[in-house]
Amino acid sequence: MNRAPLRFFFDYVSPYAYLAWTQLPSLAERHGRTVELLPVLFAGVLNALGTTGPAEVKQKRFYIYKHTTRLAHDLGVPFAFPSAHPFNPLLALRVTAAVQDGEARRRLVSALYDAVWAGGGGLLQPERVGEVVASVGLDAQSLLAAAQTPAVKDQVRRNTEELLALDGFGVPTLVADGELFFGVDSLGHLERFLRGEDPLSREELERLKNLPVAASRI
Repeated sequence: MNRAPLRFFFDYVSPYAYLAWTQLPSLAERHGRTVELLPVLFAGVLNALGTTGPAEVKQKRFYIYKHTTRLAHDLGVPFAFPSAHPFNPLLALRVTAAVQDGEARRRLVSALYDAVWAGGGGLLQPERVGEVVASVGLDAQSLLAAAQTPAVKDQVRRNTEELLALDGFGVPTLVADGELFFGVDSLGHLERFLRGEDPLSREELERLKNLPVAASRI
């Protein structure tokens, strides 16, 4: 039976998305699923929702740096913060969107994530993005040129708009059979869902979706 892919909405700027990616391929394989990789601009999501990113709040910024380092230790994956954060990930996102072959895109996503979060030198300079592209056997010059075309720019924008249309609000977001899971800490819940063991019934989901608001700061 053909099963729908797990849809992974991500941005290289997020350490949580990197950590999720280190676990996702094996998770998908366990459940007979493929992964659809959808690069989005996290800043665009924040702008659309009128919210701030965790690294834009001083107290939260320092905390997430500690938190993600501890999570990486627990997961046993390489982890090192880039020389500056947040940084502009747009070129890397567009280059990723320009790769049409699924396996090649997967290799590139892993390499770009390693460049940012596994001590690979970061992605602050455009030439560094090109070096990473070339390192996985892709044509860096062609992909960097493609990243500047309206079609590729629009693809990242459309991915971002699709995430918002699905009621997504951040990265990493995974969509499985129409159900949304947010954050690396939701991967266990995703596995339970894929096993058919989600504790939330349809009735409870509907009730929570329409739960009245009794107080508001707005």
